[in-house]
Amino acid sequence: MNKKKIFNDPVYGFISFPFEILYDIINHPYFQRLRRIGQMGLSHYVYPGALHTRFHHALGSLHLTTQALAILREKDIEISKEEAEAVSIAILLHDIGHGPFSHALEGNFIDVSHEEISLAFMEEFNKIFPGRLDLAIEIFKGNYHRAFLHQLVSSQLDMDRLDYLNRDSYFTGVAEGVISYDRIIKMLNVRDDELLIEEKGIYSIEKFILSRKLMYWQVYLHKTSIISEQMLARFVGLVKEHFKANVHEFYNEDFGYFLTNKISKRAFEVNQSDILTKYARIDDYDVFSLVKKFTKSSNFTLNFLSNGLINRELFQIRMQDEEFKCDDVEIIRLKIQKAFSIDEETANELIILGTESNLAYNTSKNEIKVLFKDNTIVPFSLGINNLVQNKTIKKFFLCYPKSIQ
Repeated sequence: MNKKKIFNDPVYGFISFPFEILYDIINHPYFQRLRRIGQMGLSHYVYPGALHTRFHHALGSLHLTTQALAILREKDIEISKEEAEAVSIAILLHDIGHGPFSHALEGNFIDVSHEEISLAFMEEFNKIFPGRLDLAIEIFKGNYHRAFLHQLVSSQLDMDRLDYLNRDSYFTGVAEGVISYDRIIKMLNVRDDELLIEEKGIYSIEKFILSRKLMYWQVYLHKTSIISEQMLARFVGLVKEHFKANVHEFYNEDFGYFLTNKISKRAFEVNQSDILTKYARIDDYDVFSLVKKFTKSSNFTLNFLSNGLINRELFQIRMQDEEFKCDDVEIIRLKIQKAFSIDEETANELIILGTESNLAYNTSKNEIKVLFKDNTIVPFSLGINNLVQNKTIKKFFLCYPKSIQ
């Protein structure tokens, strides 16, 4: 058994956890890999301090969950030791399925969501610690009868969101993301096994939702973040398309497996354990080592993209509310062909079209519920005349080399 350790977290200070199995999981290579997975993709191209990892975030989410459980117990909500341990494991492992550069490259290596991969890792840990994760898995999947435990892990008011907003704000220096996470946790309560926020915390929730909206447009969907991550995704896609199995000298064996094979959901289910073992050995370092090596590639597009990423010579981006017209894209393609003396196919590789959207708060399902002093429970959107909007904002973007006017 491991002795319990103290972590010095830059956001919360000294933190520790009540169950020794958590330290055993943290010490496992599957989890240690998260030290090499960036929390915010290439956002450090905009905010130089945004270099924190999924490892930091997982520990922070666990810390907030530990606090939330203590507060609920103070309010006479019965939570057994087994339930507390299980929800702690579930939140610790909630993001372990993220691959290199997190959301920026999701779906590029394996056609399975990071949530499904996280569940697969939990199942592997359940073999390593025989049966110890049974309840954690049920809570993570939302199958356990006490719904509030799942809501602490995954909901519109979960500890994941409280940590990443607070942490990302800290490391980017963007004050708009600062939230009263400690007050929100103190205002949590439970009725009929459902997680609620007490009336006194309603304005803290409003600030939390508004902060999330602002952080998305100011940080997560910042134009430069979109450009750099789209360039990286295009680079990886083209390596897979053009080279397939012909450039093993450029990458290690495990990374090569995902570059030269299309891993479908079915293939993952059939060969889950073996694929997870390989997946657990790839990280941000593998991707950027590949980017660096292709700065000398004879392939025009891969050379252009890799040098742009290494030297932060990024594409320009146009964003608008409507889809871009084919004629406008065609004009840009012709300019690229002429400027670089390349063919039509290569020019198209230097044009990136896509969409981004943001919904700060969803009123259609699983709303945050407010517990009023008279014991009535009201969905947050109906509680007060708040400033929160539930409209999805969608933007279309077009990226291409900056030298093209």
